[in-house]
Amino acid sequence: MKLPVGPGALVTAAFIGPGTVTACTLAGANFGYALLWALVFATAATIILQEMSARLGVVTGRGLGEALMAGAGNPALKAAVAGLVVVALAMGNAAYQAGNLTGASLGGEAILGAGGPDRWVLILVLALVACVFLMVSSYKLLEAVLIALVVLMSLAFAGSVLITRPDMGALISGLVPRLPEGSLFTAIALIGTTIVPYNLFLHASAARERWPGRDEAALQEARRDTQVSVGLGGLISIFILVTAAASLFASGLTIKSGADLAQAIEPAYGPVARYLVGIGLLAAGLSSAITAPMAAAYAVCELSRQPPRGTVFRAVALIVLLTGTGIAMLGFNPLTVILTAQVANGILLPAVAIFLLVAMNRRSLLGDHVNTPLQNLLGGTVLLVTIGLGARLILRAAGIWP
Repeated sequence: MKLPVGPGALVTAAFIGPGTVTACTLAGANFGYALLWALVFATAATIILQEMSARLGVVTGRGLGEALMAGAGNPALKAAVAGLVVVALAMGNAAYQAGNLTGASLGGEAILGAGGPDRWVLILVLALVACVFLMVSSYKLLEAVLIALVVLMSLAFAGSVLITRPDMGALISGLVPRLPEGSLFTAIALIGTTIVPYNLFLHASAARERWPGRDEAALQEARRDTQVSVGLGGLISIFILVTAAASLFASGLTIKSGADLAQAIEPAYGPVARYLVGIGLLAAGLSSAITAPMAAAYAVCELSRQPPRGTVFRAVALIVLLTGTGIAMLGFNPLTVILTAQVANGILLPAVAIFLLVAMNRRSLLGDHVNTPLQNLLGGTVLLVTIGLGARLILRAAGIWP
């Protein structure tokens, strides 16, 4: 039986990166199971938006960038939209790529221990691996690799949960929405690392490429793929939070990242626990190191009306990868670039969500596959969250909101 997993796995591979591992680790270490509800909400919200994006790609045969430009109107507005997308995706993903590669190398260090190679060597090797997969012309091969990395993450973090043996009563209580003192920003971070604007571009393009037939069967398969893949991604995030909560909450240890989690749990749970978390972090970083350049390349190709997987696609993906690799290897602080990307993403996220909702109600575009009233209600609720999240990103980048 064919598994209902495909392009949705690219979305999962993209949002389960070192940033998500760190956010979930900090949430569990500092607040126990209390913020599990935020991950459940974020997963459901992501499924709602990504289903719309995939439906747009399958039904119309267009990527989100193409549809965005078609609805922009006059040339000046189109240029502004294109510029915003390029800054938010190409520039932002180049900055975040440094974090993906650094996070993956930290996972490698956790696995190899003190006798392993220098970090810059690991970063270079991982960048070369990502480059090989980005340059291949076979979409099916790339999809298979990313699905394998997602499965590897799932098994690794599920194993860490079994080893740490969480308190099931406390875990269930964490599904009830509440905000312990000082947890607001962490809850927002959990949502922000799951609902990612560039994944909407990535998913529409990948769905169009996977299902060019645009028939009803393809649409149903795309919907199942989204639900299964993104749901699995949410489960991985929960595994990470639960591992940190079970092993580190109230321990008094200072934890700053997922790599710290790998080192901190070894004394109590043995080297197997360190290996599991290290493998999970390595897979998370490598999968995001592949999908971040892909998302930027897809968007730029759509805006410039270039074919996907062609010369422009490879050139953009390679530029993003090389820029991120350079920042990671040379130790440059990508803070300034990331802050610029945060401002652009803070504007882009609610703007894309609004456009997506408008587009998904256009019968001239989607025919009978427009949103139902329930889908509009759910999408509108998510939109309110994205507007709040966008405001938070802008204020944080400006130094107004810590």
